Amino acid sequence: MIDAEFRSEEKFSKLSIAYEGKEEGHLVCSTIEKITSKYRIQPETYTCNISNGREVLVIEYQDDNNREAGEIFEEIMKTLNITKCD
Repeated sequence: MIDAEFRSEEKFSKLSIAYEGKEEGHLVCSTIEKITSKYRIQPETYTCNISNGREVLVIEYQDDNNREAGEIFEEIMKTLNITKCD
């Protein structure tokens, strides 16, 4: 199951997407690459291992004065069919 968590401050936004297994991992990574490549503003991304064989891909936008990241995060979540974000 793919799930997400969002954090935001004044000029900083972060979306963390947790997934399990190679199939979900490939889906998450390819979706994020495809969507973020369409936009002028580019994120920093990294992955981390979490418990129970799950991993998390973190997408961070810094100095996002125009709040473009919100639109990008919404598109990512819609494409991955994520209906709940903590």
